[in-house]
Amino acid sequence: MPEGDVLRRTADRFQLALTGHVVVRSDLRWPSAATVDLTGTTVLETRSYGKHLLTRFDDGRTLHTHLRMEGYWRIWRTGSREAAARSPQVRAVLATEEWTAVGHHLGMLDVVRTRDERTLLGHLGPDLLGETVDVDEALRRWSARGSTPAAEVLLDQTVVAGIGTIFAAESLFAERLWPWTPADAVPDPSRLLAVARRQLQRAVAEGRPPGHVHGRLRRPCHRCGTPIAVGQARKPPMERPIFYCPRCQAAPA
Repeated sequence: MPEGDVLRRTADRFQLALTGHVVVRSDLRWPSAATVDLTGTTVLETRSYGKHLLTRFDDGRTLHTHLRMEGYWRIWRTGSREAAARSPQVRAVLATEEWTAVGHHLGMLDVVRTRDERTLLGHLGPDLLGETVDVDEALRRWSARGSTPAAEVLLDQTVVAGIGTIFAAESLFAERLWPWTPADAVPDPSRLLAVARRQLQRAVAEGRPPGHVHGRLRRPCHRCGTPIAVGQARKPPMERPIFYCPRCQAAPA
């Protein structure tokens, strides 16, 4: 599933291509929004919040999308073959005179009044890629999870928003924490969350996440050479793989 860094880069591309321009084509291929027409509105801005994308228009409406597991947005020159968006996988098209944004395999799509965005996002924890992060609120939510494994708390968007399996694994590796350490036994949760925030910020700037453990099953650890292992966070059907180094992140004795 795309994580916070991907959504922030997507929002930045929307900002550059669409902000301040009039929509000349609006095609929302989604049952609850199929009759919604955004043509004639001006794009005010696009922002990400965790794994969510919010495109705001001057008529007081917001297009909210979530990529889920396979979704992505691409921006093409208006009039190009790709901008025609004829694929059956396309779920949304927004075009200005110059650029066309095409959303493929989107997992969620809503059009709401901008003032009602909270009805969609109000349950989420602080966005780790926000300009500021309410650390006290994040720690309050972390504390409420008790002995839940740390990897699962990192994945919980109601604690902090934006972390998925990549940044959960990589931040735990950076702090040498066994992924199934009970949340209330993590020595300094604020430090762990700060590490995840820095990793996300760096991934936005560099265009790629850290690559120390995630997806490196049986390959040598960059620190100690031990083969990377993989375990499971959460129970089916919500299980997620968590990669880790059995030596650098050894389970407590």
